[in-house]
Amino acid sequence: MRAVAGVWRWRRNPLRRATDRREAWVALVALLLMAAAAPALGWVCGSRTDDALQKSVRVQQARRHATTAVVLHRAPEAPHFVTDPEVSSERTPQTLVVARWKAPDGTDRRGTVTTLSRRTGPGAEVEIWTDLDGRPALRPMDVPTAHTHAALAGFGAMLLAVGLIEGSRRLIVWRMVRGRYIRIDRAWAQAGPDWGRTGTGS
Repeated sequence: MRAVAGVWRWRRNPLRRATDRREAWVALVALLLMAAAAPALGWVCGSRTDDALQKSVRVQQARRHATTAVVLHRAPEAPHFVTDPEVSSERTPQTLVVARWKAPDGTDRRGTVTTLSRRTGPGAEVEIWTDLDGRPALRPMDVPTAHTHAALAGFGAMLLAVGLIEGSRRLIVWRMVRGRYIRIDRAWAQAGPDWGRTGTGS
């Protein structure tokens, strides 16, 4: 922005260099890309991620079922914290219990499952999730969680695009400045030996 504003102020200044104008154009193009292309890329990435996650949500909800299990006794392990990225980004305390339940086909099942319920004594009923065969499974992702993950993915893609654009701008400007210094050094190498001598036009 400073380069663009500076060249606009210097547009009629006879001391303005051609490299100043080129740097301003680079800054302007980078600014337009950050303002338009980066958000568009983030939206596309977020939209496609959301579509993929929504398909995953439908598949998970079709293949997993909520059922009620009866607690037989607490498992030897102490309560622990589990972070399930498909369900929540928070660390949730879950308790291990040995329970029995019925599979979707009606057969009895028994095993160690985790529960969020505070009532984990023998005979307590807790909700668990199972797959089509009745095996314990993770809770399926819900729609709001999928939207949140997609929004974060889109925002991350936008920030990455902005970083790449700014990095490219800095690299181009660095090369311009380096080329400018090289030309100055060459010009000084030609004029320097005669600097200040009588009759050299200095």
